[in-house]
Amino acid sequence: MTVSLEQLRRCHVAVDLGAARTRVFVKGSGLVVDEPSVAAVNTRTGALIAVGALAEQMTGRTPDYIRVARPVTGGTVVDIDMAQRMLRHLLGEKLRRQLRRKPRLRAAACTPHDSDPLAQRAAVETLVGLGARRVELVDTLIAAAVGCGLPVEKPTATMIMVCGAATTQVAVLSLGSIVTAQRVPVGGNAIDHAIIQHLRHQHELMLPSQSVRPLQLALRGTGITPGGPTSTEIHGRDVATGLARSVFVDTAAVRQAIHTPLTAVLDGIGKVLRDCPPDLVADLADTGIMMVGGSALLPGLDQMLRDATGMPVHIAERPDVCAILGLGAMLDGKIQPLVLNPLAHAE
Repeated sequence: MTVSLEQLRRCHVAVDLGAARTRVFVKGSGLVVDEPSVAAVNTRTGALIAVGALAEQMTGRTPDYIRVARPVTGGTVVDIDMAQRMLRHLLGEKLRRQLRRKPRLRAAACTPHDSDPLAQRAAVETLVGLGARRVELVDTLIAAAVGCGLPVEKPTATMIMVCGAATTQVAVLSLGSIVTAQRVPVGGNAIDHAIIQHLRHQHELMLPSQSVRPLQLALRGTGITPGGPTSTEIHGRDVATGLARSVFVDTAAVRQAIHTPLTAVLDGIGKVLRDCPPDLVADLADTGIMMVGGSALLPGLDQMLRDATGMPVHIAERPDVCAILGLGAMLDGKIQPLVLNPLAHAE
């Protein structure tokens, strides 16, 4: 683990700055913020117009002088100033006053596995700008594993897969630490992009970004495996004429388009298993893979992993908030470290 549990218990607030959503956990109050990581700015005056869900609704619908910004990409803060302004408005004046009363405000933040020092520094500076005197960084994989109830502190292997919007992280954990891990730059956004590109090339249809999720839901049935609905009606804009048009899309072809970016995820899982000690791989045959993250709910993804690995695959009860709930459990002192009997007392 990046920091000790004792240090985390002293923290007052935990933040998970994700590419898709920002979540804030306050000690004693629970999860207080769960909003999209989006901010709308007036480029003429520099004023912040909207944040969160309202700003996300403006995507693709704004005049020239309003810019919809996403200050977090792949779990990394790329615009510190905008991230701070977004967080201030999401927290609200009442909650910020409550946090300012803490004499030495400590904060904890999730960071992607193997993130570079610049990305870690950006996360720290974002929270320092909100008044934090000290910031502790915790690996997202550890926080998510704790949040979904995996026995990470025991000497048995647990495999977790964090399916984010921009990246997918896979790791094998044992004794509270990461044994081997891999970060793949493919997430929910890449799957959305694959669907949009398929419709543009095969049907000459420009699909609104808000219509991608309903199309994924239409693939339910048996998910992205054969046997779901045969066709789905999609509304969009004709590439050539610019007029509104509807087409019936063959869902089997869309399933094939989705499979293409997911091959990189399967390669990442294979590399983690190859780098893992044989004793831990033997444990994984029984425990399997735990999927967390918003993209874990993609229809049929779990079945595809079962077919590819031959291991049991489980989806967490609340996959989208596992990381922040795990971080909150550490802040509240609900997680106890494994205590080993010291050998010094042996006769």
